[in-house]
Amino acid sequence: MRRAALLLAAVLAAPAGAQTLRIAMSAEPTSADPQHYGFTPNNTLRGNVYDGLFNLDAKLKPLPGLAVSWSRSDDLTWRFELRHDVRFHNGAPFTSADVVFSYCRTLNNDSEIASSFSRTARRLASVTPDGPHAVVIKTVVPEPLLRTDLAGLAILSRATGPQREISFDVASKCGGGEGWPTLPQFNDGTAAIGTGPFRQRSFEKGGEIVLTRNDTYWGPKPPWAEVRLRAVAQAGPRLAGLLSGDYDLIEAPSTADLPRLREDPDLAHASAPTPRLVFLQLDQRESSPFIRAPDGKNPLRDVRVRRALSLAIDRTAIVDRVMDGVALAASQVLPDFMTGTIPDLPVPAMDAAEARRLLAEAGYPDGFSVTISGPNDRYINDARILQVLAQYWNRIGVKTEVDAMPGAVYFGRRAKREFSIPLGGYASGEEPILFYRPWLLTTDAPRGRGTSNYGAWSNAAFDDVASRAMLTMDTPARAALEQQAARIVADQVPIIPLHFELAVWAFRKGVSYEGRMDQRTLAAEVTPR
Repeated sequence: MRRAALLLAAVLAAPAGAQTLRIAMSAEPTSADPQHYGFTPNNTLRGNVYDGLFNLDAKLKPLPGLAVSWSRSDDLTWRFELRHDVRFHNGAPFTSADVVFSYCRTLNNDSEIASSFSRTARRLASVTPDGPHAVVIKTVVPEPLLRTDLAGLAILSRATGPQREISFDVASKCGGGEGWPTLPQFNDGTAAIGTGPFRQRSFEKGGEIVLTRNDTYWGPKPPWAEVRLRAVAQAGPRLAGLLSGDYDLIEAPSTADLPRLREDPDLAHASAPTPRLVFLQLDQRESSPFIRAPDGKNPLRDVRVRRALSLAIDRTAIVDRVMDGVALAASQVLPDFMTGTIPDLPVPAMDAAEARRLLAEAGYPDGFSVTISGPNDRYINDARILQVLAQYWNRIGVKTEVDAMPGAVYFGRRAKREFSIPLGGYASGEEPILFYRPWLLTTDAPRGRGTSNYGAWSNAAFDDVASRAMLTMDTPARAALEQQAARIVADQVPIIPLHFELAVWAFRKGVSYEGRMDQRTLAAEVTPR
C-alpha cells in the first residue's frame, strides 16, 4: 500500500526527536467539520485527521482504509470487513457502529454546503452492522464506484452523537432529533475525533491549525510530532515565507516563480497532473442575475451563444501565457487518457469570426452584457483567468465585467446560485460520472444528483445516458455510455472546459513531497530527507 510505504520510509528516515512541519496552504478550510464542504483545503484537513472506509492513493485509486476487504453478493449488496484494534483519538475502539453513525450524521448536518457528503449517503438503502467489525451496505441502485465515493466520507466517533440507538434510514434521517455534532464543536475540537495519523489540537479561523501526531495510529507512525497549517492566500507571501524559513512546504507557488525554484539549491518543487478541471458554468434559467440582453431574455439558453462563447476563448494561450505551462488545455471533463472519456477529442480552436457569426444567428449581432464571477484566491491564477476571459468575450461584442472575490465569500454565494457565469474547479476522480452526477445531471437533491448544477442545465438525453452509466457495473460498457454522455456535453456546451491544473508544491531542503492528483497536502506523506 503506497501510503503505508511512504509512512514507513518517513519513519526510517526521520531524525530522532520531535519535529514540526510547517505548511502554508493556498486557501483556508471553511471549517474543521470533515462533513461540511467538499473543498480541497477542507479535504486536506480531513485527510490528515480522519479516515474513510477507503483512502485514495496519490493517483486517486481507492485503497483499504478502515475497511480491509470487501465483497459483493449482487449489484446492490456490499460487505466490508473492518480493521480490528483501531482506536479513535479519544481512545474509544472503532466499530461498525461508528460507520452507521458517521453516515447518519451526513443526513443531519445543517451546515453542509452543496450536499457535498449527504448526496453519497442518500444513495444508500441501508447500512447495517454485522458484528463489531463488519458492515453490510445496500445501495438503492448499482454503484460501480462506491469505494471511491465512500473514501470521501470521514468516519467519526459514535461518542460525539446522540446517546440513543441509531439505525441508518434516509427517509427519517436516522431518526433526526438533537445531539448531532455541530460545526462549532468541530472547530473548537470537542467533536474533532478521528482515527487518522494526526489529532486536531487547535483550529483558528484566519489563524493557524495545529495537529499533533497520533501515536496510536493503526498505520505506520508519521515522522512529524507536530504539523502547523496556515492559509496564505497570495502566492508571493507564501514563497517569501518559504525563503525566510517560516514554512517548510508551500502549496501552489506562483507559476512565474518556478524558474527561481529550479535554480535555488536550497529549494525543490514537485508537480502532479490532476483531473481538476477549471471551467465555466453557463446559467440557463429564464432570468439570470448578471445578464443584460436587448431582448430581455437570457442568451445563454441558446446553444449557439454557448458555442460562441467557447469559440472565443484561446485555451492554448491561457495555458502558455496565464498558467505558464502549468496546465493542460481541456475539451472534456477529464483528461482523455482516463476511462470513459472520448479519446483524442480536440480542444476547440479559437475562432472569433465564427463566434460572431453564431451570435448574430442567435439574434445578438451586437452582443449583450454579462458578468463572470469567481474566486481570487482558490485556483491557480484564477483572477487573471477571469480578466483574460473578459477580454476574449469583449472582442466578439459580449460586454463582460469581472467580479472576483475571496473564496470564503464566493463559494457560499455560488451555492445559492447567485451568479450567471461562475468559475469552477473540480477534480472528479476516476471517471466522468463522478463529475456528471453533481455538476451536470438535472438537479434532484433527494437523489444526490445535480447538487452543484448551478447553471440549471437539464437535458433528457444526457440524463438518460449518464444515469445508465452510473448503474453499469461492467467497466467497458460503462465507459461507452460515459463517452456518449461526453459527446452530448461537447455538443450542447452547458459548461465551458478551460484547462486541467497541474498541482505544484515547493519545499525547503530537508523535506520532500511527491504530490497528489487531488491536490491535497497530507503531512504523513511529507518525508524528511
